[in-house]
Amino acid sequence: MIKTPVSLQDLRRRIYIKAKAEPSWRFWGLFVHVCKLETLHAAYKMARQNNGAPGSDGVTFEAIEAGGVDVFLGRTRGEVVSRQCRPMRNRRKEIPKEGGKVRVQSIPSIRDRVVQGALKLILEPIFEADFQDGSYGYRPERSAHEAVSRVAQAIVHGKTRVIDIDLRAYFDNVQHHVLLAKVACRVNDDDVMHLLKMMLKANGERGVPQGGVLSPVLSNLYLNEVDRMLERAREVTREKVRTHVQYARYADDLVVLVDPTRGYAWLEGAVVRRLREELGKLGVEVNEEKSRVADLTKGEAFGFLGFEFRQIPTKSGKRRPRYVPKLKKRTALLRKLKEEFRRHVSQPVDRVIRVINPILRGWVAYFRVGNSARCFNFVRCWVEQKVRRHLMRSSKRKGLGWKRWSSQWLYTTLGLHNDYRVVYYGHSAKALPARASHNP
Repeated sequence: MIKTPVSLQDLRRRIYIKAKAEPSWRFWGLFVHVCKLETLHAAYKMARQNNGAPGSDGVTFEAIEAGGVDVFLGRTRGEVVSRQCRPMRNRRKEIPKEGGKVRVQSIPSIRDRVVQGALKLILEPIFEADFQDGSYGYRPERSAHEAVSRVAQAIVHGKTRVIDIDLRAYFDNVQHHVLLAKVACRVNDDDVMHLLKMMLKANGERGVPQGGVLSPVLSNLYLNEVDRMLERAREVTREKVRTHVQYARYADDLVVLVDPTRGYAWLEGAVVRRLREELGKLGVEVNEEKSRVADLTKGEAFGFLGFEFRQIPTKSGKRRPRYVPKLKKRTALLRKLKEEFRRHVSQPVDRVIRVINPILRGWVAYFRVGNSARCFNFVRCWVEQKVRRHLMRSSKRKGLGWKRWSSQWLYTTLGLHNDYRVVYYGHSAKALPARASHNP
């Protein structure tokens, strides 16, 4: 994330403080801030830093910079100020998922990314003031690791009944009139509302595009009432410092953990009923096939953000959470690496390593929390053997070359990725070297 100019930072800070202090305040006069060149410059820098592919118009960052960024932003500002900015349809790209399914990624044009980024810079502080503590998806200074740690902490405190809710095609089914009504509760600016409505309607009558700059803020806002209901349930059932309900949500991934002891077994059914009521109001459909309730005391497990959670006994007789990368995540990684080895079978080994190192680095950075050591050791050994086999085939020999090349030589001289450190439960997720995104 880039640092915005001081004056823009100050404006965002003042908006946040006002929104936090007065939860019912409706902000006006925001459009003029969206149209400022300072805001548009900051939005362009954010888009440039992400360095995404061009949209449906085919315009690239290189083409914009060849013609002059100031010229491009001046033209964009003129279109926005004169109300002549008409969003283009997003370019659609299918990304393979497990089970032969695909996720449709929507790629806006760079101009639309800049306009959406300007809107986000001004609107985000308002809604950040309203979002709840259990919401982590794509929010500033929050990460998937912190959501995982929150779930593990809840298990430590005895919340062993887990309501795992899967939302069916959530991003595709967000109803625009409901979403705009939620925005209007805090925004009293017709020009901003009109621009936002055009951005939403450019790609259909419902849904928020996965890949849109504004989509993370809007998708969190849409489910904010669900978070508030869970916060109320948490506080209503509190006994001094002990709580009987905890939850964590990362975009559309939601788990609720309930403590069934001390006569609170009824909570599970009550929470499920209220969840369905709130989701029904939003027109969000629950995927019954994937949603379930797990009882950790019976050895059952559940998945959250790519990790598999269980509760296991310790040597002292107590029970603690154990969370490791899901088997299908490890399998997907090895399949991807195998494809790269096959694609580069005739290439020098140093080139192969330059290709696979970023893949390994990103995957390990995401899963280096919890109890991933055994999984990491398996991946490390598998990759080392593949590199050795590549070297031996290049020499037209059989075997893995254990006597020809030491492991130290592979990691120090060739530079094969070797950082498989694990941050165990109890350490701060913020101590990690980088924030890895969801869905590695």
